[in-house]
Amino acid sequence: MSSSASSAREARALADGPAAEAWRATGIPQALRLLACAAAVGFDAWRVRLAEWLRSEPDAARERRRAELRERSARRVVATLGALKGVYVKLGQFAALRLDLLPREVTDALASLRDAVPPLPFTSMRRAIERELGGPLEAHFAEFDETPLGAASIAQVHRARLHSGEAVAVKVQYPWLRASLPADLALVGTLFRLWPGGRTARRDRARLFAEFAAGLREELDFEREARVAAEIARNLAADPRIAVPEVVHSHTRPRVLTMRYLPAVGLADRAGLARLGVAPREVLEIVVRAYAAQIFVDGLFHADPHPGNLFVIDEPGAAQAPRVLFVDFGLSRRLDPQLRRELRLGLYALLQRDVDGFVAGMGRMGMIAPGAEPAVRGAVAAMFERVARHGGALGMGGAAVLPLKDEAKALLQETSGLQLPNDLLLYAKTLSYVFALGADLAPEVDVLKLSLPYALQFLAQKD
Repeated sequence: MSSSASSAREARALADGPAAEAWRATGIPQALRLLACAAAVGFDAWRVRLAEWLRSEPDAARERRRAELRERSARRVVATLGALKGVYVKLGQFAALRLDLLPREVTDALASLRDAVPPLPFTSMRRAIERELGGPLEAHFAEFDETPLGAASIAQVHRARLHSGEAVAVKVQYPWLRASLPADLALVGTLFRLWPGGRTARRDRARLFAEFAAGLREELDFEREARVAAEIARNLAADPRIAVPEVVHSHTRPRVLTMRYLPAVGLADRAGLARLGVAPREVLEIVVRAYAAQIFVDGLFHADPHPGNLFVIDEPGAAQAPRVLFVDFGLSRRLDPQLRRELRLGLYALLQRDVDGFVAGMGRMGMIAPGAEPAVRGAVAAMFERVARHGGALGMGGAAVLPLKDEAKALLQETSGLQLPNDLLLYAKTLSYVFALGADLAPEVDVLKLSLPYALQFLAQKD
């Protein structure tokens, strides 16, 4: 049997039908799966330690064996989170950001966790839609495609047609998420408390769990997502090259989101872009300017700029005036005013190579653990030197940003005592995704140069 068929069977077993929903709501199947993973990791660690005790080998060989153990353990954890779907995939995505807390083997493995999952049977999704909208499916939609356009960790999307004749895309949350959320959060809270020693033992785990739970609840509220999508659409309305699907409020609830459907070609679909006569360079310039406006000017940004959420609308005239379509606003963030202010002051400090000023700002934001300031100061000074060697924050080219990002990631993982806000990490991740998208779509385009006017506008803003 293929792995995809096995995954689909697991998904149905975990979540198909009222009885399975009730079983998952107890938290027992999730707990058993997590315990099995912990037992496998523990047994593997015991086996490696026993082998070390029984044989004498050079330190290099011992360290290589331990590194392999950490990689195997990380892969087991990722496989378990992926199989459990929902909250657990979101936990993996949250943890992948925590470069300041987790070992590199763990964050690298979690970064490979994909959000695509086998879809649930349509009977389950029909029940979810009817429960949210009230009444039979046919009362709300003239047509409804049972085969989803795509499935992810918390929802799947179906094409449909309203009785008015308008084509729509319907995002439906998995029916078991609502019932199992209390048990899932209780289990995840236990994982936060029990995660073994190392650097994470010195962190405020209650604060981390609160950040995770708050972000998850926001993402599970599709009415909030509809409001965010509408606000981002208003913020970008001056640019006719950007499109955000219009929300159909009459068919939207906390767990069902209906938006106008627009035929489109994915940014990663080079053959599709060629068919439309659209140059990747032109598309990239539109995307970069839109993200720079959100990140530096608006303060509210779509935080998931991977190719599956960005499209070029398939319409007449696309070759002359392409429009980029943004979808899926569940992972969006509005930066806290204090964090925006400190980011501005931090950029000023970077431009002036003022290590003391930069570290002082980190201290005001509670980013430095007690006694860790000397190590953090050394890491900041090293990063400033690297930026200076590349021509300074405003003088370096966009091609230098991705290598610097990797160096900054290494510094985060090697520097003890950093306690970074999750929103700051998400902000940095979004910026790095945009630069990576540029390198993939049109490496000849200087993404930093395109973003610079918006960064300067950000510096000129008054709080």
